[in-house]
Amino acid sequence: MFLEKLRKEVLEANLELVRRGLVLYTFGNASGIDRESGRVAIKPSGVPYEELTPDQMVISDLDGNIVEGKLRPSSDLPTHLELYRNFPHIGGVAHTHSEYATSWAQAEKPIPCFGTTHADYFHGEVPVTARLSSSQITSEYERETGVAIRERFRSLDPDRIPAVLVAGHAPFCWGPSPGEAAHNAVTLEYVARMAYHTLVINAESQPLMRELHDKHFLRKHGQTAYYGQVKK
Repeated sequence: MFLEKLRKEVLEANLELVRRGLVLYTFGNASGIDRESGRVAIKPSGVPYEELTPDQMVISDLDGNIVEGKLRPSSDLPTHLELYRNFPHIGGVAHTHSEYATSWAQAEKPIPCFGTTHADYFHGEVPVTARLSSSQITSEYERETGVAIRERFRSLDPDRIPAVLVAGHAPFCWGPSPGEAAHNAVTLEYVARMAYHTLVINAESQPLMRELHDKHFLRKHGQTAYYGQVKK
């Protein structure tokens, strides 16, 4: 029963990426994990989104062994697994090649926080990884992509900055569930576009003052958060 629910959540997260215009053709994927069983559900590789059904989601364990599913999993599965193994609080991962966030990744530049929209979701700039070495690319490329993300977050909190730009590649986002990972991917693209336009309007724009950045993030995510309604 839990796998049926997980499959549906992962399918919905993948379709949300399409609905919000973050995916072109089959560029992208979302996954989710059931922490109790250690099972991961992910989009199958190269299958058009309009043809996807819940039972096509491929199930693997955290070592990458396929335990259910007749289709090949997304080629990015090893990256997702590396994130699940190293970021213990996340329940979903979303990867896209959305236009503006990917442009920042290709430029190998972190996305600065210029305003409160960014601050509401990311407690700091959205970081960019180091480039992969030739040996990393020619060995286990997808797993090494996850390693590069892990290394970039050695001094950062993945729960407070739920996104990264992989240098020369594209963004990966995560969250407590597949749906929230997709939500963060949508938000990332929005703030990436606004940051670009901010610099076009004023190339000397400065990041948001720290006090205002903290205020907006913590009123939504901190221990004393007061944004929204009380959850019962």
